[in-house]
Amino acid sequence: MQTRSSSSPSRLDTVALATLLGIVLMMAISAVNLWNLKRLTARVATIEAALSPRKASGPDPKKIHSINIAGAQVKGPANAPVTIVEFSDFQCPFCARVAPTLKRIEDEYKDNVRIVWKHLPLDIHKDAVGAALAAEGAAKQGKFWEFHDVLFANQKTLGPEDLKQYAKDLRLDMKRFEIDLLNSEDKKKIDNDVAEAKSLGVNGTPGIFINGRFVEGAQPFEVFAKIIDEELTKRGVARPSKSSTE
Repeated sequence: MQTRSSSSPSRLDTVALATLLGIVLMMAISAVNLWNLKRLTARVATIEAALSPRKASGPDPKKIHSINIAGAQVKGPANAPVTIVEFSDFQCPFCARVAPTLKRIEDEYKDNVRIVWKHLPLDIHKDAVGAALAAEGAAKQGKFWEFHDVLFANQKTLGPEDLKQYAKDLRLDMKRFEIDLLNSEDKKKIDNDVAEAKSLGVNGTPGIFINGRFVEGAQPFEVFAKIIDEELTKRGVARPSKSSTE
């Protein structure tokens, strides 16, 4: 008569448990190794990015670019030795940030500079095109730059009714203004500016050219002043002294 060993099932259970624990341990080790590998990969990418030269994200700043300013809104004398062209968006916070810098340039350099506005409403700003059309409407009544200042001062409220209120505040002819908001020629002008910016390689705002030399973004006054001074020197024009600008 044969008898079954009572220890066989317990041995099998022990082996199965040990196998299961081994598998779980191997999976845990693999997960830790994968996590460490991802961290290492991220660190390598960060080091490579730091060591690699930064790629230019716009027009070549070393080249002189030609910009069509016919029909654009302009401030300053036509014969100024330095022309600053700004591709800008009324809803862009960086464009608002650079506006006081450009005003300081006007104040300090006076008749040595002229400022040219070109439209570049970005797709991410839903009210930018409407604001640009409204600014062109204000321009037809001689109030572009006044409207420009109001729009930048109220970037969070640029809806259709807001724009009409700003026009009223500036005492524009409202009947004419509302008609001009639908002006297809102004829309075409804005579209042409956008197309020109794209052809130049300007992919963000503000995109600024100083005598054709590209400056990306809302740079501090000193960056602009250095280039302006270089351009004045090329033309044999002395920078206005501080006392003459006060």
